[in-house]
Amino acid sequence: MFEFVPRDFPQDPGVYLMKNAQGKVLYVGKAVNLRSRLSSYFRADVPHPRTRAMVARVAGVDVLVTATEKEALLLEASLIKKHRPRYNVVLRDDKSHILFKLDKTQEFPKIAFTRRVVRDGSAYFGPFTSAGAARRTWKELGKLFPLRKCRDASFKNRVRPCLYHHIGQCLAPCAGNVSPQEYAALVRRVEAFLSGRSAEVIKRVEREMLEASEALQFERAADLRDLAAAMRATVEGQAAVLPNHADLDAVDVFTAPSGLGLCVLFVRQGRLLDRASFHWTDVDEAALPDILPSFLAQFYRPESFVPGRVLLSRRALEALGAAGLSLAAEVLTERREARCVLDGARNEAEERLLEIASANASRALSEARVQDGEGEGVPALLGRRLGLGREARRIETVDASHLGGKGMRVGMVVFEEGRFAKDDYRLFAFPELEGTGDDYAALSSWVARRIGLGEPWPDLVLVDGGRGQLAAVERAMAQAGLPRLWELASIAKSGRAKNAQEDQIFRPGRKNPVGLRPGSRELLFLQKLRDEAHRYVIGRQRQARKKAGLHSEVLGLPGVGPKTAKLLWDRFGDLERLLAATEQDLMGLDGFGPAKAQSVGEALAALRKARSRPA
Repeated sequence: MFEFVPRDFPQDPGVYLMKNAQGKVLYVGKAVNLRSRLSSYFRADVPHPRTRAMVARVAGVDVLVTATEKEALLLEASLIKKHRPRYNVVLRDDKSHILFKLDKTQEFPKIAFTRRVVRDGSAYFGPFTSAGAARRTWKELGKLFPLRKCRDASFKNRVRPCLYHHIGQCLAPCAGNVSPQEYAALVRRVEAFLSGRSAEVIKRVEREMLEASEALQFERAADLRDLAAAMRATVEGQAAVLPNHADLDAVDVFTAPSGLGLCVLFVRQGRLLDRASFHWTDVDEAALPDILPSFLAQFYRPESFVPGRVLLSRRALEALGAAGLSLAAEVLTERREARCVLDGARNEAEERLLEIASANASRALSEARVQDGEGEGVPALLGRRLGLGREARRIETVDASHLGGKGMRVGMVVFEEGRFAKDDYRLFAFPELEGTGDDYAALSSWVARRIGLGEPWPDLVLVDGGRGQLAAVERAMAQAGLPRLWELASIAKSGRAKNAQEDQIFRPGRKNPVGLRPGSRELLFLQKLRDEAHRYVIGRQRQARKKAGLHSEVLGLPGVGPKTAKLLWDRFGDLERLLAATEQDLMGLDGFGPAKAQSVGEALAALRKARSRPA
């Protein structure tokens, strides 16, 4: 264990990095006084089990001194993103929330999805925490406003209208069916609607409808009537929470003995759009002055959408204090490139908004305790209910997947110490099983591959499947001479009816499933693990198929071999982006000089032309 000597550390502001014996960063934190902050970790009476477990693994501490607390705050956020430390459990995902982007610099813009805000004259709307919710909203907008849907590369090379035009959801600017002036008027209408000026847009559409009717343009009048009705139905489906059509984020925290919950509500034009919730376990309210500034600096990254105002609860304001509030406002103002105000509620409506945020923060912490097992002993509960003889601290969940026997893969996800350890996820390919569709053989082969990886061993391996899949893993372990290396269980649908949705848990040596009550904490937890494994293996399998499709088409180009095809895949990711690449884009790749960039560019142009030619 690391021996902390106070005089070895400065009393300046800065950032500290706690590392294990292998030099891996366990935790990144900031401090106004590095010596004082680090002393709090290495005293004998550290109250929280998670902190004690982390400190027990610390073999060294590096510090980076900064001139100001603001520099320390920004550096902390940057280092967390870079090192992805194990014990910085909140905001380790480097993805911002989804936004709608309307690039008004283009003659015929479309509504696109993005996670990055670029100050290029585009208009941004959102954010959405759920990609599914964003796509559903995008589809509804497509029905209301017939902007183009295709990618820029497809749009430039299209010679006839696509299916969206034939179903009335695109004006087909690609085929010259609409003038730039008419399209620009539609873009202004979309922007006004997304900006919250829906009443103004609806009135204008109704006025145009009357004018069309008086001009005996009854078909156009009917279209405008339907558009006004659809917009009114869309707006009425949104929850209005502020009467002044304000744009802001509302933040509140909930504290409990088991930890902290935090919720951010996204309010646009007075309407509640979405929310994002977070939790910290094994910390108490005393940690808020450290947590809140770090949270704000990590949540509102340079590429994120930053509103003009962030509404904070009284508890959050008190925790930040005047200095912390000023520091956070300064950071957010710089990232917004315009003034950002952080303050408390100004009226009853904003107080009610903070009550909603508080309720969601409480729910975030409760769900974490139930599903993640943090602070509520789910590892011990699983150990007892499944008869493991120990707590299930590390659980590895495996799922075999293939498509018609092709692309046999086994995905493994890891849950340890109350979180998904994504750095430990693994995907195993079995080309020798290609065409067989044999899940049992894949799981048996996985056992040997997993033993080859070595420690740390799991307390439990959860197999997605029934008794057959479980028996295949058990048999492979016995053949390897390590029958009790780890405990086993499997999760499967009950199969009692065609539409059965209940899940059953099987254990080796038991004919009947383990009696876990539907909706119980432990069953919900195991279902969550199974769903994550399924999501992971399917996603990686699709990625592999996409890559194979790109290789098959690109490898036929002159001057493109396997090595160059891999370079192109790694850089562009899909065929559409590759076909849109310029010679300048290709010049940035390793091994691409002017001659090769020109050769491959000409080959891509030929492929692009061939694909755009009518069938």
